[in-house]
Amino acid sequence: MSGTVVNTIKRVLGLMTLIGALLAVDVDTAFAQVRHIGSRLELFVDDWLIDRMDGVRLTLHRPVPRERAIVFDKPWEGPWSAYATVMRDGDRFRMYYRGARPKGPEVTCYAESTDGIVWRKPALGLHAFDGVTDTNIVWTGPGAHNFTPFLDANPAAPADQRYKAVGAHRGLLVLVSPDALHWRLLRPEPVFTKGAFDSQNLAFWDTTIGRYVCYFRTFHDGVRAISRTTSTDFIEWQSPRPIDTGSAPREHFYTNATVPYPRAPHIYLSFPMRFVPDRKAVASHDETGVSDGVFMSSRDGIHFDRRFMEAFFRAGPDEKNWLDRNNMPVRGIVQTGPTELSMYVSRHYRSSDAHLQRCTLRVDGFVSVNAPYAGGEFVTRPLVFAGRALVLNYATSAVGSIRVEVQDESGQALPGFELAGAEELYGDHIERVVNWKPDADLSKLAGRPVRLRFVMRDADLYSIRFAKP
Repeated sequence: MSGTVVNTIKRVLGLMTLIGALLAVDVDTAFAQVRHIGSRLELFVDDWLIDRMDGVRLTLHRPVPRERAIVFDKPWEGPWSAYATVMRDGDRFRMYYRGARPKGPEVTCYAESTDGIVWRKPALGLHAFDGVTDTNIVWTGPGAHNFTPFLDANPAAPADQRYKAVGAHRGLLVLVSPDALHWRLLRPEPVFTKGAFDSQNLAFWDTTIGRYVCYFRTFHDGVRAISRTTSTDFIEWQSPRPIDTGSAPREHFYTNATVPYPRAPHIYLSFPMRFVPDRKAVASHDETGVSDGVFMSSRDGIHFDRRFMEAFFRAGPDEKNWLDRNNMPVRGIVQTGPTELSMYVSRHYRSSDAHLQRCTLRVDGFVSVNAPYAGGEFVTRPLVFAGRALVLNYATSAVGSIRVEVQDESGQALPGFELAGAEELYGDHIERVVNWKPDADLSKLAGRPVRLRFVMRDADLYSIRFAKP
């Protein structure tokens, strides 16, 4: 090959490299804006999917208080019972919590339910207490102070470690069980010590990243905070990172109650107990501090959207809920009906009738895109989906409505999916398919970037997904 040809090739390659460098930022930025959602459920807990809003806003919805789920009335339970966990395991619901009376030993207690509403404390006979053998105690060893279990979703987990837990004693302890009742320490010594751990620390297997994740108590400039670490084997853990809540005011987060949302596990939902240490609402009470539960979400487990500063769980008018360290959200979200989620919160802490209260929320109903009576609209970022139909979870008033237009990436309405041909949706549905005239089959658009334009009036939109009906 002649020198002239070689030099020409080098100049062309150099020019291509220069052009690529000049375009790289714009190309990467544009690509990053395309949301590849496939057929998974997407919540509107943040603006990850939203490009523009006009006359609508994201609105936080509080759970509705229901009945007392369980009262801590056994001799080994009592006013200091706390740090509860609720999980669904097949056809049953499991609950774990600390039993603790003044000057008494701390133990881990167990309850179960077939519906998540009526709970019973089985007489297991595993651990005795003051001569009573038929207790519901499942652990009395190190870590009982804040024992927090989970059902391990790791497909490689050994059968005798199907259930795992973390506790704290001079660091983070890890425990395992084959049946959720018989527990043992996986190692006698702590596996991790870079933290404070004097709270309800928790862990779970993240199916999205294929690692164990742990959220635990730390302090930042004297303020109670949350950090995260990950592991591939539940024993060796990475250096911790504090979570990032952006520009939100720093507040004491006493616990965190973080979970991957069961219906959309790529989204983390977190419900810290917000502690205000210098307030005292009941003058006769010995301790200072009032608290409530708040809401935040994350797409990567480190950066949490903290736009909603208002309480998610309020204390309400009951004076006993204004004593210190009350209103602690229980770790766990369970579906207890076709349209209902149940969450639980501690009430009357330090009182003789300390208990957990069940609260309910519509499925996916944490946050909605809300349109007032005057109406409004929003447009999504470009998204790539898989499926034939668009399914909405929404609610409107009798005069409210939602209509949807499908646009190309530049914002032009696509033929056959214009707003004029869109069905006017109204009512209250967890899953409702959107139709257009004459053909509602979206499969011809699957795999290419499109935008969705939602025109709404007196309506709430909670989630969307694409499906093959």
